Amino acid sequence: MKVTDAKTILVHPLKKGHRYIEDKNWLFVKVETDEDISGWGEAYTMRDRDRNIAQLVSDLSRYLIGRDPFHIKHFSQIVYNDFAGRRGAIDLFCALSGIEQALWDIVGKKLGTPVYNLLGGPCRDRIRVYANGWTTNGSWNSAIFSPKELAQRAVETVKMGFTALKFEPFPGPCRTYISKQDEKAAVENVRIVREAVGPDIDILVEVHRRLAPMYAIRVAKKMAEFDPFWYEEPVSSENLNALAEVRRRIDLPVVTGETLCTKAAFREVLDKRAADILNPDVSHCGGILELKEIAAMAEPHYVAVCPHNHNSTTVSLAATLQVAAVIPNFLITEYFVNYTEPGNAILENAFEMVDGCFKLPTAPGLGITINEDALKRFAYQESSVRKFRTIKQE
Repeated sequence: MKVTDAKTILVHPLKKGHRYIEDKNWLFVKVETDEDISGWGEAYTMRDRDRNIAQLVSDLSRYLIGRDPFHIKHFSQIVYNDFAGRRGAIDLFCALSGIEQALWDIVGKKLGTPVYNLLGGPCRDRIRVYANGWTTNGSWNSAIFSPKELAQRAVETVKMGFTALKFEPFPGPCRTYISKQDEKAAVENVRIVREAVGPDIDILVEVHRRLAPMYAIRVAKKMAEFDPFWYEEPVSSENLNALAEVRRRIDLPVVTGETLCTKAAFREVLDKRAADILNPDVSHCGGILELKEIAAMAEPHYVAVCPHNHNSTTVSLAATLQVAAVIPNFLITEYFVNYTEPGNAILENAFEMVDGCFKLPTAPGLGITINEDALKRFAYQESSVRKFRTIKQE
């Protein structure tokens, strides 16, 4: 079997006027072979860089066509060593991740078995997910909602069947130094959600790398009484000493990893004991095998792995579930509820959720079938130009 082509398909999942607004496209990768077996992958996308990543997939396809799709690890090494000259960057690893997933999909289909059986076999038959995207409405934070609206959305999301909710409670744009007013607002938003959903629903606090340690520590101590499940990226992973300091001084589990690519980037996180939980993303960390190897590194450090998944509810989610099934130190993964409708329209076999968990797919490869005609209904949209505040408004 040989690879004959690698194609990219860019789509925008949410139409204008949709309740949940988000300026993000999805980038699918389809790898074809001379045996008429095709594999699907998904590359992580970022505003204004999705076409750059699609071009990288095209560039990498020259190194892929004519190769045996079973030679996944070797191809990944070629990309890093020869194509990139050992100068990796997130756009490159997004492109590689999409191709790598598609190769695993081909191998599983060829052998007639789910990918997780090729990775050592499942440790669990259900994968717990937390809901994200339930506050998305042109903003990543809760500032646009009244307390009543925020509580209502939380309750609505729990009624969908989720047992865990993640959101960013901080108002305003990301700034390293924040006001006492913003601190109080963030704590108040966590209190509101806790009171709305009760004590048995897990609340995951997103911070998005925004705070200096002094604020991250102070806010965490104030939020602790509302029993958050975790405190995600309170400071940037670019300064692991600062992140480790925050972890030592608070009583909440600290998460980091969504901005890191490849296991090499996670080594120092583990060495410095900077996090309790890692959240690498299968669509930009390097792919399925790289995510599994990151989890294996974390396991003897007693660090859990909860894959990040700000991608579609189709291919990337399927790839995430395959890895989540086989890693012993898995806890939970991410699901964007605002993508459910377009995701189900694209999938011919949508995921089934029971008690806040997805059942493990049993079909070969990634376990999903893409409706390519449906993809045509979600036309690519160029990102809108961000409106930055002026210096005076700061």
